[in-house]
Amino acid sequence: MSVLVVGSVALDSVETPYGKVDAALGGSATYFSAAASYFTDVNVVAVVGEDFPDEEIAFLKDRNVNFDGLEVRPGKTFRWGGKYDFDLNQRETLFTHLNVFEDFDPVLPENYKNTPYLFLANIQPDLQLKVLHRMNRLRLVVMDTMNFWIEGTPESLKKVLKLIDVLIVNDSEVRQLAGDSNLFSGAKKIQTMGPKILVIKKGEHGALLIEDGNYFWTPAFPLEILQDPTGAGDTFAGGFVGYLAKVADHSQKSLRKAMIYGSTLASFCVEKFGLDRLKNLSQDEIEDRYQKFIDMTRMK
Repeated sequence: MSVLVVGSVALDSVETPYGKVDAALGGSATYFSAAASYFTDVNVVAVVGEDFPDEEIAFLKDRNVNFDGLEVRPGKTFRWGGKYDFDLNQRETLFTHLNVFEDFDPVLPENYKNTPYLFLANIQPDLQLKVLHRMNRLRLVVMDTMNFWIEGTPESLKKVLKLIDVLIVNDSEVRQLAGDSNLFSGAKKIQTMGPKILVIKKGEHGALLIEDGNYFWTPAFPLEILQDPTGAGDTFAGGFVGYLAKVADHSQKSLRKAMIYGSTLASFCVEKFGLDRLKNLSQDEIEDRYQKFIDMTRMK
């Protein structure tokens, strides 16, 4: 089954101890689509400016990513710049130029409205709510958010939380949203707000799934080459949601497999700058690393 993602398409300038790129293709919707497209068809809703290099997304179009919902508006594309030190869990934002993204108002083509799987990337909660009200026959809604919205628009955020199935956040966002220093009791409080499934991202320490009293943890893959962590979270989400859409099943077994596929795709993402590693992955590479994740955590 197909997936709809609503988020950003951006041009990123990133510097790490291992190199740098300028105005490289980025954005939450882009990373998500690159990962999810290995499992299913993807529809994108986003906005770019007249300066956007359309040829940069040709590889995604070749992988059945539909950009009918990509609006091109007068002005410049959203641009972000960041710098990482050797601790790649921490980054310094050098600039954020929202440009046309500042007035983003998602426009859903009619052929998108029956898409059964929806990923609401990290955008303003009122926009997430607007998208939800325009969709028909949704089977699963997955959402990302951040501390900015938790602190700045709590009431709007709570309205969205009531309507979603899965929330993807990091551990500090769990504590902030729940008002609880304990990760696990905080997660239970968030589940009473709406989402019955929580995926808690823990960076180099992997990710945690909490659903119906069940806990499942997947580690981060041990990499000797790690160049750029930008987009890893959205890539994880793409693998996670893409797999669930492919199998059209939300059982505990499928959720756990989706966690490992999400971690698998994220582990490839960080090996090169931007989307370079995700452009030319083979299914064999994905399945081989997926199996290594399984072997890495199995008691023999």
